[in-house]
Amino acid sequence: MSETETESDSEATGEHAAKRTGQIEECQRCGRKQGLVGKYDVFLCRQCFREVARSMGFKKYR
Repeated sequence: MSETETESDSEATGEHAAKRTGQIEECQRCGRKQGLVGKYDVFLCRQCFREVARSMGFKKYR
């Protein structure tokens, strides 16, 4: 098999690419690894985000 065939095979099987370097994988406040909010470069788990969101300037609408 040539390299191009191998690349197309991995795309067809749904294999994921390697992790991006420098990507934050845990909450910056408590260290949890699940439920991470990364939007706007917040990088807090959802529980910590709810506790500190208002002090960060986020407003709850409805």
